[in-house]
Amino acid sequence: MSPNPEIPSRVIDAIESLGHEIDTLAQRQAELAQAAGLTDQTATRLTIFHSYIWVMLVAFVVTLCATPIMRRIAIASGIIDHPIDQRKVHRMPIAYLGGAAVFLGLLAGILFSYLAIGRQGLMKFHTISPEHLNDAFEPYGVPLSIVVGIIIITVVGLWDDVVGIPPWTKIGGQLFAAGLLAYEDVGTKVAAGVLIPVAAFLGIDTIAHPGTGLDTLGFTLPIPLVGSFFIDVVYWAGAIVIALFVLGGCNASNLVDGLDGLLTGVTSIAAVGLLFLALSLALADDGPRDAQRIILCMALLGACLGFLPHNFNPASIFLGDCGSMLLGFTTIVIILTLGDTGKTHLVFAGLFIYAIPIIDTVLAIVRRKLSGQSISSADDQHLHHMLKRALGVKGAVLTLYALGVGFAALGVAMSLGRARVSYALALLFASYVGVTAIKVARIRHIEGAAATAAAKREGSP
Repeated sequence: MSPNPEIPSRVIDAIESLGHEIDTLAQRQAELAQAAGLTDQTATRLTIFHSYIWVMLVAFVVTLCATPIMRRIAIASGIIDHPIDQRKVHRMPIAYLGGAAVFLGLLAGILFSYLAIGRQGLMKFHTISPEHLNDAFEPYGVPLSIVVGIIIITVVGLWDDVVGIPPWTKIGGQLFAAGLLAYEDVGTKVAAGVLIPVAAFLGIDTIAHPGTGLDTLGFTLPIPLVGSFFIDVVYWAGAIVIALFVLGGCNASNLVDGLDGLLTGVTSIAAVGLLFLALSLALADDGPRDAQRIILCMALLGACLGFLPHNFNPASIFLGDCGSMLLGFTTIVIILTLGDTGKTHLVFAGLFIYAIPIIDTVLAIVRRKLSGQSISSADDQHLHHMLKRALGVKGAVLTLYALGVGFAALGVAMSLGRARVSYALALLFASYVGVTAIKVARIRHIEGAAATAAAKREGSP
């Protein structure tokens, strides 16, 4: 349609300019409506997974390519594991420093997510409510405390792999990383899901936190000449939980890293289970840590998958303490963030998804206590050792992979409902594995006790 010649050109220009402004405002309105959740959504866990897949691919490629480089550096520097211990599976020297390659891949995935925030085209984030976005209406990136914690754990583990350090130095590094998480409030709300319901059951009233206004448990401690100081019981209980989780996760992963590809594969399976939980929370728009959880799961999964071809039997490189502690720390951080909005039951589900290292560590403690040994003493009675003697290295690893899938499936079932059935099955599953492992581990002691008893009977009149 041609313009009316009686209308001045400046009016026509103004109308066209207004039309462009309307189109721009309409586009902006659609973006804000989508961010506010006011449009029809067809998001699924799969579509959200696709939105973040580049994080996994970046971590995978960097780890896959960095591992041969780290192997050459390790061999040139003499950072090699010599099979002088009878508990060692390999019979030829194998390079360490695999953990450094995993670290590079994990960090690359996280850094890519930083670059993607605020930049169109690099990565499409899932729909997030405005109250869960930062001041620039963008999703929150992985907290700096987690990144610095990852670096600290890696440096401490690498230091131990290269020159060897006392156990207390490693524990100090792990506690420092845990303190950073507590300082930035990563995981401190885990205790709220237990303490506040217990307080309600006991008739203890909650109070509003003077800083945040959220319900908590605590008291005000008067300090002479200074004023008063509010003690947040939930926060400090959460800080203690973080420290215990980090110490347990790092050392449990270290203990289970005894066969080629075992820890890498078990962690990959756990990462898939935790990713399912993270995607479910993102689908429900649970909170500001939704994107962070997914990014960490994707980066962890990509790094593990990139390292696994080099680490599976026959392995050409090992994780070392650096890698095992790093995988344990990152997994535990993801599990802690599942309870960020008070959903402590999801933390229990996450722990069950990562049950193999936890069960193996608990069994080691019980086994050594029953035998009168020190908790820190080494032995060849771990789950993977017993399975290796019966099935060989690959058979033992694949069996533990299958158990890992079973634990992950039960952990996911816990998060989806049917809690009583899921917890009952989980208890039966874990108890059967635990009792069988202790029985097999103590078979020599049982046989010795039986032989002693038989000798006494034969010698008695």
